[in-house]
Amino acid sequence: MLNRLRTIKKRYDELGHFLSSPDAMNDMKIWQDAVKEHSSLEELVATFNEYEGVLNELSSLNELISEADSEMKELIHSESVELTQRSEALAEKLKILLLPKDPNDDKNVMIEIRAGTGGEEAALFGAVLLRMYQRYAERHGFKTELINQGFTEMGGVKEVVMALKGKGAYSRLKFESGVHRVQRVPETESQGRIHTSAATVAVLPEAEAVEVDINPGDLRIDTYRSSGAGGQHVNKTESAIRITHIPTGLVVQCQDEKSQIKNREQAMRVLRSRLYELYRSERDAKEASARKSQVGSGDRSERIRTYNFPQGRVTDHRIGLTLYKLAEFVDGDMDEVIDALIFADRTAKLSGETEE
Repeated sequence: MLNRLRTIKKRYDELGHFLSSPDAMNDMKIWQDAVKEHSSLEELVATFNEYEGVLNELSSLNELISEADSEMKELIHSESVELTQRSEALAEKLKILLLPKDPNDDKNVMIEIRAGTGGEEAALFGAVLLRMYQRYAERHGFKTELINQGFTEMGGVKEVVMALKGKGAYSRLKFESGVHRVQRVPETESQGRIHTSAATVAVLPEAEAVEVDINPGDLRIDTYRSSGAGGQHVNKTESAIRITHIPTGLVVQCQDEKSQIKNREQAMRVLRSRLYELYRSERDAKEASARKSQVGSGDRSERIRTYNFPQGRVTDHRIGLTLYKLAEFVDGDMDEVIDALIFADRTAKLSGETEE
């Protein structure tokens, strides 16, 4: 591991020298790639530098102990124990930082929310989830954009697609895919009985046009009149777009923009992301080791979390974590669970590499 880390540190220093040279920006593509690579290595190199510093301190203490008196030996031993613990913690951190990074982690994301079992209550819970992710985005400085939205008359979510933009957005939200279950007394319940319903969330990395090759001949594009809120203009013109990708059967629609062209652009964004995720899932399914080192499969049928309103409790079933701060959680204060999911995923991957 040390030889690998020294090689990475050498590369980091070389990139630093290049970026500080007067000719660095002569080729903008090379400069941008160098900036990105240099930035990606920064935390690893800083941790390695700290690790080497601790090892040097330990070495110096070992040299002193042979010449020290009994009182000094006790002090040296105490400090040595503390430094050894620090070195072990840093070594574990370095192992995690050396794990292959998910190439999608820095991408923007598409979040799709659909009402599941439970009728109107499921749709109302979908609206809670939509607001939760919007509030989470605000806390982290991510920008949100509703691409397609279908609401019930009571304000529930039938189906919503939201883009969330910001560095690291996918890395923070990629474990949200799956079935979210709610237990509460619905607004539609007159006798105060607790109901259980569910909504489905899918989180997709937003794909660029160059990442997914879509043959125009594989698309069937239909136009129709928008429905729901939007005013007379929306309902009188055929501005809504439905795109079907014939080889896979994927269907995407968008009606939120007044312009048919804009609706088509938005629908293509969603289609690219769904195709990108489909192809990636098919590739990962062929790699058994990759499946073993995941916190959750990301499958839409997997129940991942329960929100129990009467008890103020939220439970993530994949890692067995329960928090009694549901009000804060659905207001976007999700980091404790998300950090725990990321840590569990890294630990599982590290264990998988060790076994191999």
